[in-house]
Amino acid sequence: MLKISPLIQETIAAVQPVSRDFHARAQLALDHLTKPVGSLGRLEELAAQYVAISQELPPVMLEPVVLTLAADHGVAREGVSAYPSSVTAQMVLNFLNGGAAINVLASQVGAKVRVVDMGVECEMENHSGLLVRRIGNGTNNFVEGPAMSFEQALKSIEVGIKLAQDAYADGFRAIGIGEMGIGNTTSSSAIAAVMMRQSVAGVTGKGTGVDGERLAKKIQVIEKGIQLNQPDANDPVDVLAKVGGFEIGGLVGLIVGGAACRLPVVLDGFISGAAMLLAKTLVPACQGYVIPSHCSAESGHRKVLEYLHLHPLLDLDLRLGEGTGACLAIGLLQASLACLRDMATFDSAGVDGAKDPASEPGPV
Repeated sequence: MLKISPLIQETIAAVQPVSRDFHARAQLALDHLTKPVGSLGRLEELAAQYVAISQELPPVMLEPVVLTLAADHGVAREGVSAYPSSVTAQMVLNFLNGGAAINVLASQVGAKVRVVDMGVECEMENHSGLLVRRIGNGTNNFVEGPAMSFEQALKSIEVGIKLAQDAYADGFRAIGIGEMGIGNTTSSSAIAAVMMRQSVAGVTGKGTGVDGERLAKKIQVIEKGIQLNQPDANDPVDVLAKVGGFEIGGLVGLIVGGAACRLPVVLDGFISGAAMLLAKTLVPACQGYVIPSHCSAESGHRKVLEYLHLHPLLDLDLRLGEGTGACLAIGLLQASLACLRDMATFDSAGVDGAKDPASEPGPV
């Protein structure tokens, strides 16, 4: 029996499988549009999934939000990143000032960006656009002991749940998730290796650009942390506490909380994939609520997607994070819903539908 808080327990209980009835109704509506059946491919799958999640047909205009969660990682002190930890806080300010890739791509799809301080090492100055939900001043170095306490792990998930609930209450109807945190590919590789029972080397990539000796060191650091802490793959909160990060816990909460609110959750890259490994173990039904945006260039991400049986919409060699891939997928989701909502049917357009071969006269 997993040890979880009342809020997490209530949220898990609220996650129901997506509606098969609404999925079938959406597919029937798609089949009556002025096109050959199935000819819009993955766009039709997206539209039907959204209707199955939201239980709204026709679907309403999509109001998306991208939540970018930031936190520092103590393991970064082992030299596993090409950048210093100071970059986390500097990039948070860049997000808030509108100068990052996430800001540019979100504006292209009309998505609001909410930046959340889950535990940046240096406390950020007051900023009207920053949501402060700090768990601590960054995690501990997991080669010296657990990255965080079990209670901190639970709290980080609870923060994500509340962020999802707030997004729903504010009228958003799709959540894109992203992150920022120097050292977080190291934590994500550790999570992936534990949860998928795979070798560390097989799921560890360049992250911010390390290679050669530094990549070998990164692998050794992860192996040492796993050996020292012995995270339990059957207990996702234990794994999060032993080798995870505050923002990763927040992403877990966003996935589970979004599913409980019947919101589609658009995953980003490798970090959100690691969070999904934990979330699905907590509540398997959340699988139906997530949309995998892309397969990143981070080597472990494809293995995570395959393990989760998730089929990404895009493969653009992205490896930035922030929610950038999620933004691109939100654009595709919007396009799919526009087709379902606005295309004419064969009847309304006066267009003849496909002929039924069974009704054709036979040879004379």
